[in-house]
Amino acid sequence: MVQKIYKDQDLPMGDLGQIGLAENGRLILDESDLQALLSGSRTGMLKLQNITADGATIDSLDAKLSLRQNDRGSLDLLVHPVYREASYPEYLTDSEAESLEKGAEVNLEKIINDHGVKKEVLVEFDKETREFIITDTEKVLVPDMVNNEYLSLEQKERYRKGKEVELSDGTRFQYAGGDARGVRANKLALIASVIVDGGMSYLLYKGLNAMFGQKHDPQKADVYSKGYYQALEDMIKKNETERPANRRNESEQIRAYTRSGYSR
Repeated sequence: MVQKIYKDQDLPMGDLGQIGLAENGRLILDESDLQALLSGSRTGMLKLQNITADGATIDSLDAKLSLRQNDRGSLDLLVHPVYREASYPEYLTDSEAESLEKGAEVNLEKIINDHGVKKEVLVEFDKETREFIITDTEKVLVPDMVNNEYLSLEQKERYRKGKEVELSDGTRFQYAGGDARGVRANKLALIASVIVDGGMSYLLYKGLNAMFGQKHDPQKADVYSKGYYQALEDMIKKNETERPANRRNESEQIRAYTRSGYSR
């Protein structure tokens, strides 16, 4: 799941300005792409105009963006253009890299040696940029509940390792490091809950992409379970309690998104 790990005020506005996405201290970026950056994910594909770097100017470039914290604690802006050829990490075999590129495998779990420390990583392939994506599985935020249903230890471990998880209500979802929302599902929306400091934090994901290699079922993707709507109401109540000044507008926006009937 995706949750903010960076703050708005820490964004590298100078770097964003150089690629035409910030001007006079104001961001020129869609909300969904901003949330992707703040959560540590990649944005969707962007068309960058009049990029200036090292004295050179590029008229137009299709690329995705992400952020990475440097040794000084500040954020660096990473640009992921479309590569002509994919260059895979040395710990993948030729056949493993080919399987990811062709979509025969959604992801691969590998144990690597990172400066003398063994680390478990998930390797995916971004077909849009032709780039291999490496995710430290320890940094994947695993939900405690989805659609008001607690995940078992086995389900949590499956999610962390990029494997498909299915709920009793038929909702299927999977971690996706290359997706701007960080998750794919057989539904257009789901609600994840994470226990933080003894309380419950709710995350509404909407406009989700379909599971890898699949398409959304137009008759089922926008039909939600009773558990989903219970989680939705719990989230609205929590928002109203914590932010009473904004509760009317925010609650109405949330309610307006999903008003189709639920399935039992």
